Amino acid sequence: MLATLMSFLQGPVEFSLLGFIEAASVAFILYYIYAKTRTLAIIAGLFPNLNLNINRGSTLLFGSQKAHNKALITSTTTITAAKKDPKRENSLAHGIGTQNMLEITPHAGRKPFNTLIDWGVYFPYVAQSLRSKKFDYPPVTSLVEKDPVLQRAIKQAAEQILREQEQQTKETTGHEDLNFNERRNSYRSHRHDDYQHILQRQERRAIKILKEMRSTLNNFLLAFTSWLLYKLLPCFLTGVVTHTQQIEMLKTASEKAPGIPLIFLPLHRSHLDYILVTFILTNNDIRSPLVAAGNNLQIPVFGELLRGLGAFFIKRKIDPIVGKKDIIYRAVLHLYLQHALKMGHNVEFFIEGGRTRTGKPCMPKGGILSVIVNAFMDRSIPDALLVPVSVNYERLVDGNFVREQKGEKKIPESFGKAMSGIWKALNSKYGLMRIDFNEPYSIKELVQSYNKIAKEDGSKKVYKPSARTLQHNQSTSSLYGTDVVCEEHRSLIESISRQVVYDCAAATSIMSTNALAFLLLTRHRNGATDKELATALDDLRRCIMTKKDLGFSGESIHIINYATDLLGEKLVKRSYDSSNQAIVCVANGIESWIELAYYSNTLTPYFALQSIVLTTFLNLLSKQDRTIEENPTSTYPDPGICRKKLIEAAIENCEVYRYEYILYKPTQTLEYVLESTIDELIAQGLLRTDQTTNEPESAMESRRIARYFEDDEYDNMSDDYLDIEQPQLPDLFLISDTKVKQKALCEVLAPYGHAYLCVTQSLYILYQNSMLESEFIKLVMKELNVRVEKQQCPYAESISTDSVRNCLKVLEKWSVIEISNQSGLRLLALGTLYETSRSSLKNIVQRISDIVPYYDNDYF
Repeated sequence: MLATLMSFLQGPVEFSLLGFIEAASVAFILYYIYAKTRTLAIIAGLFPNLNLNINRGSTLLFGSQKAHNKALITSTTTITAAKKDPKRENSLAHGIGTQNMLEITPHAGRKPFNTLIDWGVYFPYVAQSLRSKKFDYPPVTSLVEKDPVLQRAIKQAAEQILREQEQQTKETTGHEDLNFNERRNSYRSHRHDDYQHILQRQERRAIKILKEMRSTLNNFLLAFTSWLLYKLLPCFLTGVVTHTQQIEMLKTASEKAPGIPLIFLPLHRSHLDYILVTFILTNNDIRSPLVAAGNNLQIPVFGELLRGLGAFFIKRKIDPIVGKKDIIYRAVLHLYLQHALKMGHNVEFFIEGGRTRTGKPCMPKGGILSVIVNAFMDRSIPDALLVPVSVNYERLVDGNFVREQKGEKKIPESFGKAMSGIWKALNSKYGLMRIDFNEPYSIKELVQSYNKIAKEDGSKKVYKPSARTLQHNQSTSSLYGTDVVCEEHRSLIESISRQVVYDCAAATSIMSTNALAFLLLTRHRNGATDKELATALDDLRRCIMTKKDLGFSGESIHIINYATDLLGEKLVKRSYDSSNQAIVCVANGIESWIELAYYSNTLTPYFALQSIVLTTFLNLLSKQDRTIEENPTSTYPDPGICRKKLIEAAIENCEVYRYEYILYKPTQTLEYVLESTIDELIAQGLLRTDQTTNEPESAMESRRIARYFEDDEYDNMSDDYLDIEQPQLPDLFLISDTKVKQKALCEVLAPYGHAYLCVTQSLYILYQNSMLESEFIKLVMKELNVRVEKQQCPYAESISTDSVRNCLKVLEKWSVIEISNQSGLRLLALGTLYETSRSSLKNIVQRISDIVPYYDNDYF
């Protein structure tokens, strides 16, 4: 009786406890709004006739006390100002043509504020939240439960479990057991009952997965959160900036094709990304999307809040057992997305997977994208508009990822961590946040484009929508594992995902802190005066102005001061010399360099190809000089490199960075992109040809086209003629007047080169010896730390687990190492060729050495 009573009371007690926590959290947030924000000041401004005044403690003062307190405040301000240093000019305005979304309330009321008719004038944020367009967000859970594909997946999973149990029974009893046939007959009599039991258990599991995954997107929570963000965001953000023309572009796209879903694909930097994308869309009358979120965010209060804002939670690791697909989970996820698209929901997911730990774009993961593309292919939806979204922050609200880059474990998300993070954010300043919505492109048009390219290349891969069919065997290329996914669709999805990441990276606006960090880590690693940094920033702005959007405007000296103050003394320190000039440099400590590299890496994708070309040029020149020293009879008219030889070597070096950067669009060729990069370096005055020092861009393009025609004629020549070795005379030369810029470009990718070199030189540990991948990474990270401390590696930002892992992927691709899974653990071993010959690893070390810039040739 007592046990029954306790079990009866357990549910209400748990519910009451959870409700108390949620109510306390909401009360805390509301109190913070009242205490921290300018609520009282706003009230005083709305009712000027009451002669209200606000003192430092945000206390309301009436007219009788006004004179006394005014004198008190004036004297206090004077004393405080006297104690402070003279204020530096560090003003900053956001990019040209943009607007701060926190200052825009189109539904608030009449402007200017001179009417008493519209209550929205006095309560603009409430009016904006209530009057924004409301949409119907139909639930899709019931549709998924009834879908025959899910029922088939449940049966398939039950059959698989039953087969595994039979196999275990067979292995336990043994083949030579004389009573095996009798036991088998007895087992068959109970087989049907066992199958039904397993089937019911899998059905319950499917419903549980769906319940934990589902979103509860609703207009009330969207409106409430919108009002809350209007109040809280100004406490720690200067503004949330975007182009209003981009918003109008999205409105036009959704109005022209009302039945076509919008698929938002942001690069992932912070937990604020999806909240603020939804905030902007909601307040501009665009349907809010369902957002794919990791199940690590299912924490008390915040998990349900995110669910109400559109989040549907998915496991970060879909298959718990390596090599065995979770059929039911994949089916639920696939069907949930498919029915959401059919019901008219917009969708948002992060194509990189998790947040970037390095500041640069990560390689795309095409799982969810494959479901959307397949929904078009099997005619479930007529089309979908992909919207690449670029997100950037002047200072990252989530803190930093230094711990993880140094190889330490990530701290899991929790309610306490979330609350402490919010409190810290509300009491800090993070500057501007910038969101760019790029031009949408339809999946239908993308498929047609890739069809055309495939036909021109003579490929048989033609992608076209077809009727959906089912297969009995589990698909290996599908996310969900029950439907047919043509193998050739893999390359299509990979091309689309790479195109999206490339476009997002290209459209990411450069913030003031990105520019300062980039200059300190490349051109002025030893520090510089604020005036020298301002001059360097002027050069940088001129270089990228036409191709990259700047998230700031104003005088460079003010921008440098602003970014220095925003990053803080833990990252960037300011000192003064004898002439009272401000010296800005990176703060002492490895952690400062690693964190500063995060901000710098927003710019590195833009300069990556130029860095590869110049580094390759210098290394080829160094090898050429050594050849002349070893063989004095070998002479060259001038120290230069043959353009063709440079491109061939640069292609090899680009291969090394295949998991670090997407260097070109899938529709481009690497040779053409490298040709364009060389022409850019010539136009910038870093390289010259043997014909002229400065060529106009039109002449470069004509020469490049002519070279391709020459290559075609060269390919058609007879084999006898090809046997004659053609001399490769230098036709590209360095311009010594721009050595500073040349070295700065080489510094862009130099930290990755040193990290990769450390990994390859550590491969000798694996000779005739296998090792856990995690242990090998720890050894490499330890070695990197030692090299940095001994100044054998001049780049502290080389200490990065991401770079180490990416290098291992490259080595696995080259068959230098083999990675196997044993009981869920990844085991490293050398490939067959390198296991038999220790000396063969020297070639790999030498190949990686070619991406490391060496400055010992007396050039710099």
